[in-house]
Amino acid sequence: MEPVTLFDLAAKQSQWLAVRQSTIAGNIANANTPGYVANDVESFDKVLDRTAVSLHTTEAGHLGGNTVNAGFRIKPQENDGVVMPSKNTVVLENELMKAGEVRRSFELNTAIVKAFHSMMMMAVKG
Repeated sequence: MEPVTLFDLAAKQSQWLAVRQSTIAGNIANANTPGYVANDVESFDKVLDRTAVSLHTTEAGHLGGNTVNAGFRIKPQENDGVVMPSKNTVVLENELMKAGEVRRSFELNTAIVKAFHSMMMMAVKG
């Protein structure tokens, strides 16, 4: 097994955050769609638990790979008991809170990578 580096971990989390942001945007876009069931992406902890060293595709057609959602599982959200009369399960307040969490996580991820990069550059320059 290869060692996990900070940059690889940060890249994986950025991909996960992008998929989650896209899923949240889809929920918000379908807030008025009758019968729409809100979705969410599995937690990043679960993604890390099932991550193993494997081949990665750089182009969609290579190795017959499918790069849709970068391998992250999108599942229906657990219902909080809130269902609109149209059978829609999207709660805009919850989706906007999740969008804020994603934004803060992106900012933290970027700040950590910048700090680590600066530290490595100082060590290399001497």
